[in-house]
Amino acid sequence: MHTNLVPGRSNYGRYIVIEHNWSGSNYYSLYGHLSSITVKPGQHVQKGDPLAVMGYTGVGLNRERAHLHLELNLLLTHQFEAWHDAVYKNDPNHNGIYNGLNLAGFDIARLYLELRKNPALTIPQFLEGQETFYKVIIPRSAHFELRKLYPWMVHDRTGAQQASWEVSFARSGVPLRIEPSGTKVAQPQLSYVKRSPIDYSHLTRGEISGRADHSALTLYGVAIMRMLFYPN
Repeated sequence: MHTNLVPGRSNYGRYIVIEHNWSGSNYYSLYGHLSSITVKPGQHVQKGDPLAVMGYTGVGLNRERAHLHLELNLLLTHQFEAWHDAVYKNDPNHNGIYNGLNLAGFDIARLYLELRKNPALTIPQFLEGQETFYKVIIPRSAHFELRKLYPWMVHDRTGAQQASWEVSFARSGVPLRIEPSGTKVAQPQLSYVKRSPIDYSHLTRGEISGRADHSALTLYGVAIMRMLFYPN
């Protein structure tokens, strides 16, 4: 789906993104810190096909640290480019919707370990078993695309009034569950966070700040949540 050929245009260096359709939903594997790339956007690849040469990208990743960076991701929105242009006016986006901010990567190492135990395990089943670290209520919006991209994530509460959506997230920021909420909000609102004595900014990549019962979304956290239903 995407190749970034210029190392300086991403923290991943040279990288590629491949789309996989499993059980009706699209997932995206990302391969970063590449020395060279042999595939092109639009190309269909099969198991065993060469994709790239891993390793040395150049300045910032020396030969001793050469490695492949691998992710398996959910795509958050197809409106990402417009959101990025509005929020980061002076920072050009060279990678379209396949920018790392729009790709939510889950614990692929843990997934492989779980698949050893249960080869029939699906990604929805795997994510259902992950711990919810925080929840955010977002306004009801026709532009909230995540529930359409991954309908298995939506769980209806019996009798819940549909005024907004409550989204559950893993600590890494991966969305796990979407539920209708009766709370009407105009802006994203933190509704739950797992209690911790450590400042949440260190646990949530800066999306939440505070400790214990004194917590809130940061400005960055609000911006990231607004991305989910942009341009509302």
